Amino acid sequence: MEQPKKTWNKEHLWPGGLDALKTIINTTGLVETTKWGGPIYTYNGKNVLAIGGFTNYFAVWFHKGVFLKDPAGVLINAQEGTTKSLRQWRFTDIRQIDEKLLLEYISEAIEVEKAGLAIKPEPKEFPMPEVLQKELDASPEMAEAFAKLSLYKQKEFLEFIGSAKRLETQVARMEKSRPMIMAGIGLNDKYR
Repeated sequence: MEQPKKTWNKEHLWPGGLDALKTIINTTGLVETTKWGGPIYTYNGKNVLAIGGFTNYFAVWFHKGVFLKDPAGVLINAQEGTTKSLRQWRFTDIRQIDEKLLLEYISEAIEVEKAGLAIKPEPKEFPMPEVLQKELDASPEMAEAFAKLSLYKQKEFLEFIGSAKRLETQVARMEKSRPMIMAGIGLNDKYR
Protein backbone atom coordinates (compact mmCIF):
# COMPACT_ATOMS: atom_id res chain seq x y z
CA MET A 1 0.00 0.00 0.00
CA GLU A 2 1.44 3.35 -1.06
CA GLN A 3 2.06 5.94 1.63
CA PRO A 4 0.13 9.18 1.16
CA LYS A 5 2.35 11.99 -0.05
CA LYS A 6 3.21 14.40 2.74
CA THR A 7 2.51 17.99 1.92
CA TRP A 8 3.52 21.20 3.56
CA ASN A 9 0.18 22.90 3.95
CA LYS A 10 0.00 25.80 6.30
CA GLU A 11 -2.24 27.84 4.03
CA HIS A 12 -5.08 27.34 6.50
CA LEU A 13 -3.27 29.60 8.99
CA TRP A 14 -3.47 32.76 6.85
CA PRO A 15 -6.02 32.10 4.08
CA GLY A 16 -6.92 35.77 3.47
CA GLY A 17 -3.31 36.92 3.34
CA LEU A 18 -2.20 34.11 1.06
CA ASP A 19 -5.19 34.66 -1.24
CA ALA A 20 -4.25 38.35 -1.48
CA LEU A 21 -0.66 37.46 -2.34
CA LYS A 22 -1.82 34.93 -4.97
CA THR A 23 -4.11 37.52 -6.57
CA ILE A 24 -1.21 39.96 -6.89
CA ILE A 25 1.28 37.35 -8.11
CA ASN A 26 -1.17 36.02 -10.70
CA THR A 27 -0.97 39.39 -12.52
CA THR A 28 2.77 38.96 -13.16
CA GLY A 29 2.85 36.12 -15.68
CA LEU A 30 4.66 33.78 -13.30
CA VAL A 31 3.48 30.17 -13.43
CA GLU A 32 2.16 28.64 -10.22
CA THR A 33 3.30 25.12 -9.45
CA THR A 34 3.63 23.02 -6.33
CA LYS A 35 7.03 22.02 -5.02
CA TRP A 36 7.89 20.78 -1.57
CA GLY A 37 4.15 20.73 -0.88
CA GLY A 38 3.66 24.48 -1.30
CA PRO A 39 2.92 27.06 -4.01
CA ILE A 40 6.00 28.08 -5.99
CA TYR A 41 5.99 30.60 -8.84
CA THR A 42 8.33 30.07 -11.76
CA TYR A 43 9.64 31.85 -14.84
CA ASN A 44 10.70 29.54 -17.69
CA GLY A 45 10.66 26.64 -15.22
CA LYS A 46 12.99 28.37 -12.75
CA ASN A 47 11.88 29.13 -9.18
CA VAL A 48 11.37 32.86 -8.63
CA LEU A 49 9.26 33.09 -5.49
CA ALA A 50 7.01 31.17 -3.15
CA ILE A 51 4.38 31.94 -0.55
CA GLY A 52 3.38 30.21 2.63
CA GLY A 53 1.74 30.56 5.99
CA PHE A 54 3.57 29.93 9.22
CA THR A 55 2.52 30.06 12.84
CA ASN A 56 3.37 33.72 13.43
CA TYR A 57 3.33 35.18 9.91
CA PHE A 58 2.68 34.58 6.24
CA ALA A 59 5.37 35.36 3.72
CA VAL A 60 6.55 35.65 0.19
CA TRP A 61 10.13 34.59 -0.33
CA PHE A 62 12.33 35.26 -3.28
CA HIS A 63 14.61 32.40 -4.27
CA LYS A 64 17.31 34.82 -5.43
CA GLY A 65 16.34 37.61 -3.06
CA VAL A 66 19.96 38.36 -2.20
CA PHE A 67 20.21 40.07 -5.61
CA LEU A 68 17.19 42.35 -5.04
CA LYS A 69 17.90 45.99 -4.19
CA ASP A 70 15.31 46.01 -1.35
CA PRO A 71 14.75 49.80 -1.21
CA ALA A 72 12.03 49.41 1.44
CA GLY A 73 14.24 47.23 3.65
CA VAL A 74 11.57 44.54 3.99
CA LEU A 75 13.55 41.44 3.08
CA ILE A 76 15.13 39.24 5.73
CA ASN A 77 17.37 36.21 5.71
CA ALA A 78 15.36 33.64 7.66
CA GLN A 79 18.42 31.54 8.53
CA GLU A 80 21.41 33.82 8.86
CA GLY A 81 24.62 31.94 8.20
CA THR A 82 22.79 29.10 6.45
CA THR A 83 20.68 30.63 3.70
CA LYS A 84 22.75 32.26 1.00
CA SER A 85 20.26 33.46 -1.62
CA LEU A 86 16.71 33.20 -0.28
CA ARG A 87 15.04 36.27 1.26
CA GLN A 88 11.60 36.55 2.92
CA TRP A 89 9.09 39.35 3.16
CA ARG A 90 6.91 38.62 6.18
CA PHE A 91 3.42 39.85 6.99
CA THR A 92 1.27 39.53 10.10
CA ASP A 93 -1.75 41.37 8.71
CA ILE A 94 -3.26 41.55 5.23
CA ARG A 95 -3.20 45.36 5.47
CA GLN A 96 0.62 45.26 5.46
CA ILE A 97 0.66 44.15 1.82
CA ASP A 98 1.66 47.06 -0.43
CA GLU A 99 0.58 45.80 -3.87
CA LYS A 100 2.56 48.36 -5.87
CA LEU A 101 5.77 47.73 -3.91
CA LEU A 102 5.31 43.96 -4.03
CA LEU A 103 4.88 44.10 -7.83
CA GLU A 104 8.12 46.11 -8.08
CA TYR A 105 9.97 43.43 -6.09
CA ILE A 106 8.44 40.64 -8.18
CA SER A 107 9.36 42.45 -11.41
CA GLU A 108 12.95 42.80 -10.22
CA ALA A 109 13.01 39.12 -9.19
CA ILE A 110 11.92 38.13 -12.70
CA GLU A 111 14.70 40.31 -14.16
CA VAL A 112 17.22 38.63 -11.84
CA GLU A 113 16.07 35.26 -13.16
CA LYS A 114 16.26 36.44 -16.78
CA ALA A 115 19.82 37.65 -16.14
CA GLY A 116 20.76 34.22 -14.79
CA LEU A 117 22.19 35.58 -11.56
CA ALA A 118 22.99 32.90 -9.01
CA ILE A 119 25.24 32.17 -6.09
CA LYS A 120 27.47 29.28 -7.00
CA PRO A 121 27.73 26.70 -4.23
CA GLU A 122 31.13 26.44 -2.65
CA PRO A 123 32.65 23.00 -3.12
CA LYS A 124 32.92 21.13 0.14
CA GLU A 125 36.29 19.79 1.13
CA PHE A 126 36.39 16.54 3.03
CA PRO A 127 39.74 15.67 4.57
CA MET A 128 40.78 12.03 4.78
CA PRO A 129 39.64 10.68 8.17
CA GLU A 130 42.50 9.10 10.09
CA VAL A 131 40.44 5.94 10.66
CA LEU A 132 39.94 5.45 6.91
CA GLN A 133 43.56 6.30 6.09
CA LYS A 134 44.81 3.66 8.55
CA GLU A 135 42.49 1.10 6.95
CA LEU A 136 43.71 1.95 3.45
CA ASP A 137 47.37 1.82 4.57
CA ALA A 138 46.86 -1.58 6.19
CA SER A 139 45.03 -3.17 3.25
CA PRO A 140 46.27 -2.77 -0.35
CA GLU A 141 43.05 -4.43 -1.57
CA MET A 142 40.95 -1.87 0.27
CA ALA A 143 43.14 0.98 -1.04
CA GLU A 144 42.72 -0.30 -4.59
CA ALA A 145 38.95 -0.68 -4.20
CA PHE A 146 38.67 2.84 -2.75
CA ALA A 147 40.77 4.29 -5.59
CA LYS A 148 38.43 2.65 -8.15
CA LEU A 149 35.39 4.44 -6.68
CA SER A 150 34.26 7.55 -8.49
CA LEU A 151 35.23 10.83 -6.88
CA TYR A 152 31.71 11.55 -5.61
CA LYS A 153 31.50 8.08 -4.02
CA GLN A 154 34.85 8.65 -2.33
CA LYS A 155 33.57 11.99 -0.98
CA GLU A 156 30.45 10.28 0.39
CA PHE A 157 32.62 7.95 2.48
CA LEU A 158 35.00 10.73 3.55
CA GLU A 159 32.07 12.81 4.80
CA PHE A 160 30.21 9.86 6.35
CA ILE A 161 33.18 8.62 8.35
CA GLY A 162 34.84 11.96 9.03
CA SER A 163 31.73 13.81 10.18
CA ALA A 164 31.41 11.65 13.29
CA LYS A 165 32.68 13.50 16.35
CA ARG A 166 33.57 10.46 18.44
CA LEU A 167 36.32 8.03 17.46
CA GLU A 168 34.06 5.09 18.35
CA THR A 169 31.45 6.32 15.86
CA GLN A 170 34.08 6.81 13.16
CA VAL A 171 35.29 3.22 13.72
CA ALA A 172 31.71 1.90 13.57
CA ARG A 173 31.09 3.82 10.34
CA MET A 174 34.34 2.48 8.92
CA GLU A 175 33.20 -1.08 9.69
CA LYS A 176 29.88 -0.41 7.96
CA SER A 177 31.64 1.12 4.95
CA ARG A 178 34.31 -1.55 4.42
CA PRO A 179 32.10 -4.13 2.60
CA MET A 180 30.56 -1.45 0.38
CA ILE A 181 33.96 -0.05 -0.59
CA MET A 182 35.25 -3.54 -1.36
CA ALA A 183 32.19 -4.20 -3.53
CA GLY A 184 32.51 -0.86 -5.33
CA ILE A 185 29.17 0.33 -3.96
CA GLY A 186 28.67 3.97 -3.05
CA LEU A 187 27.22 4.91 0.31
CA ASN A 188 24.04 6.31 -1.24
CA ASP A 189 23.72 4.05 -4.31
CA LYS A 190 20.52 2.47 -3.02
CA TYR A 191 18.81 5.89 -3.23
CA ARG A 192 19.82 6.55 -6.84
